[in-house]
Formats: sequence, C-alpha cells, structure tokens
Amino acid sequence: MKKVLVLFAHPKFEKSRANNILVNYIKDKEGVTFHDLYEQYPDFHIDVPFEKKLLEEHDVIIWHHPMYWYSCPPLLKQWIDMVLEFNWAYGPNGKALSSKICLNAITTGGSKELYCTQGTNSYTITEFLRPFEQTANLCLMNYHKPFTVMGTYKLTDDELEVYGAQYSSFIDGLQT
Repeated sequence: MKKVLVLFAHPKFEKSRANNILVNYIKDKEGVTFHDLYEQYPDFHIDVPFEKKLLEEHDVIIWHHPMYWYSCPPLLKQWIDMVLEFNWAYGPNGKALSSKICLNAITTGGSKELYCTQGTNSYTITEFLRPFEQTANLCLMNYHKPFTVMGTYKLTDDELEVYGAQYSSFIDGLQT
C-alpha cells in the first residue's frame, strides 16, 4: 500500500463546511498522513528538514487547498518555495521526489460553469493548476488529475458527504 501525505492548507478551515467534510473522510485512513500546515506553522516558520523527511517517507503527495485567487493559500506557496530546494527536489542532483505521485485536491466557491473558457474566470481548473503541474514535473514527480469539489457554497451537506466518500475512494485508488 502506498503511503499518502495530504499537505492541507486552509487559513479558515474552521469556517469551511466542504473541507471539514472532506478531511473527516480521509484524516484517519490507514496509510494517510494528514498534515495541516496552518495548524503546524501558524507563524509561517516552516521546519524544512522535517518537511523533507515527511516527503521522503511518502509515495503520494496531495496539495489539498481551497482555490485562493486562482492559486493556493500563501502558506502552501511558501512551503513550496522553501521545501522544494534546488539540488534536493530539482536540479542536477535533485532527485528526492523522483517518481512520486503528486496532485491537487481543491475546493472552489465558484461552480464548474465559471471555470471554463465561456465562464467568468475564462480558464479551466486544469489551466489554473498548470504551475503545480510544472512544479511536479520539475521535481520529477508524476502529476495526476486533481480531485475537485466546485460550487461549494451551493452544495448541501448531503452532497458534500458524497464528495467526502468519493475523496476517500479516490485516495484508496492512489494507494493501490
């Protein structure tokens, strides 16, 4: 069974109905390490050696976050900038993450109809996530299609429970 590291970054987690439900479905799964960056680093002082060790111990890396201004919350961006170092994660000697699976699990307030070429946001979620895909590629990881929950403001708790079960099954599939 592959070991999964969920790097969770949500600065207002306590107010997120969608993310609370998703997290409840996966945080205690066997083989899954749920790592809440905002809980771990409220002062933004990231323990880089600790984070590298976590990455080395896992086969699948999931950047789980809400879509914030077409990207991720600031602590996850800082994590990427600090932890994925030259000649460790990428560069001539940077092979620490080679062949690991990497993907995003994201929530958006906006619906799928807003995230398309005809929608208000003009681009698809996949297009907005290209920097994450390229980061994974640069680090020699295998980037997979994201797990997305869109239009979260309009979803009922029952609908969110379905997404929670899907997220759990999705992770099961990554582990095998």
